[in-house]
Amino acid sequence: MKKMTYKVVLFLSHKLGLWFFQTLSWFIATGYFFLFPARVADSLKFYRALFAGRGFFYHLYCVWKQFHNFTGVYVHRFIPWAGEEAEFNREGWEYLDCAVANKTGAIVVMSHIGNWELAAQRLNRKGLPIMLYLGAKHKEEVEKLQKDQLAEAGIRVVTTGEKEKSPFALLEGINFLREGGIVSMTGDRLWGEQTYVTVDFLGHEVRLPDTPHLFALMTGVPLLTFFVYQEAEGIYHIKVSPGRKVHAATRADRKKAVLESAQSYADDLARFARAHPFEWHHFEPFLGKKTNQ
Repeated sequence: MKKMTYKVVLFLSHKLGLWFFQTLSWFIATGYFFLFPARVADSLKFYRALFAGRGFFYHLYCVWKQFHNFTGVYVHRFIPWAGEEAEFNREGWEYLDCAVANKTGAIVVMSHIGNWELAAQRLNRKGLPIMLYLGAKHKEEVEKLQKDQLAEAGIRVVTTGEKEKSPFALLEGINFLREGGIVSMTGDRLWGEQTYVTVDFLGHEVRLPDTPHLFALMTGVPLLTFFVYQEAEGIYHIKVSPGRKVHAATRADRKKAVLESAQSYADDLARFARAHPFEWHHFEPFLGKKTNQ
């Protein structure tokens, strides 16, 4: 979406009400469903793996639900006052409070499931120091505007380009952790030339970024998984897992420790996807070949 289009839609939504944006986003989701068969095919592959015992038309129904469930994310991501009015129920929040209070710091692994951007804002609003690592798309407009708004709200945002590998970005995160802050990284999507590990997810090979797990290994801080899903319109549930340490007794064990940590995250992601299948908002190729082949 272009910046000018976004401002016009924002203005009309403010004047006419949220129904305008909700209706518009429904048609956008419908357009994506019919006009982008490659994305539909990727989602079909995911739902075939998630619900292996069901037929094609059920899987296609799941894709339709997935695309249109994302319209709720549209509303709370793109309409500022709608996001401010959203309600949150919290589970496991004490693990974050403890990490900040004890100055241990924490690495939070977020996923493209639910509305993690809105949850990050809520973390900041509750007074928790947070740093977000985000990818920067080429010629992004609205996305850059939103990142600027996050920064203005007090969230430290570190953006990296698709081919950028700056060690200073990692050093900034390490220093932030040492100050007792919370560093948030994406766990389920590779960005550009990011390094990865291959794990099992729903009986398929998937490549996950190894950075969050390497960070946890290097710094010794706990790594927590963070999921958020919509219970009802405008009501979200945040679930934070207990922290786990990524530890290697010797240098030779580091690769194995990172792989085991990434696999644990993949298992958490699979359980959450089964419980909330239409909250899966990963619209890019994800599943590789079957692990039993």
